[in-house]
Amino acid sequence: MMIVISPAKTLDFSKFNETLPMTKPYFLNEARELIEELKKYDNFSLEKLMKISPKLAKLNTQRFQNWSESLEFARQCLVAFKGEVFKGLDVGSYTMEDYFYANDNLRILSGLYGVLKPFDGINLYRLEMATRLSIGDFKNLYDYWGNKLINSILKDIEIRKNKTIVNLASYEYFKAIEDIKTIGDIKVITPIFKEYRDGEYKIITIMAKRARGLMTSFIIRNKIEDLEELRKFNHDGYEFNEELSNETDLVFTRDMHNR
Repeated sequence: MMIVISPAKTLDFSKFNETLPMTKPYFLNEARELIEELKKYDNFSLEKLMKISPKLAKLNTQRFQNWSESLEFARQCLVAFKGEVFKGLDVGSYTMEDYFYANDNLRILSGLYGVLKPFDGINLYRLEMATRLSIGDFKNLYDYWGNKLINSILKDIEIRKNKTIVNLASYEYFKAIEDIKTIGDIKVITPIFKEYRDGEYKIITIMAKRARGLMTSFIIRNKIEDLEELRKFNHDGYEFNEELSNETDLVFTRDMHNR
């Protein structure tokens, strides 16, 4: 199985894992091209483009001006990304075997870097996939990346016997590779996490993000290659809900009142 997840808006460069290798992102040329376009934006323009606060706009203007494709001050992206999904991943407790399994089987979609492997070195940035950044003839990042991201993932998965992709990315990011569902013998499975509230099961965004991280870590730690094993996920009170699930959407539910 291959797992795809979203990146995090928050980065922590205070730690460096010297025991892990650091690799170059595959789409560095594209990242450089996007950065050159973003360097044209002043604080106010970036605030409007990215729909962020003046303080964040100033910070990211500086980041884009200082950005480098060099790995000298980079961090492995699996270590650098923070946020709810990555809290669930809890990579600080990984064994070396877990790290290397993750590097082989996990892909992180990125507005700037396209597709990242966990050991790929990144520099400080923020660029969400849904940002309406026009560059050349492309009106947004979905247009800019086109089929490049799909082709990259297909290249990684074509040599595998199991061509299942476990989609644990947000809609914003999976939209960039959604057409992969229609290609050959690729099978996309999407786990969905719901909480029992007010008499019905609901998706609570912050909890769903953390659960996607927990599920990702569950697959990595247990080296899962079978859908039946995936359905056994039961961390943090979640259980597989067969009634709400179908062939492609695996729904996991929990009742917070019973915890």
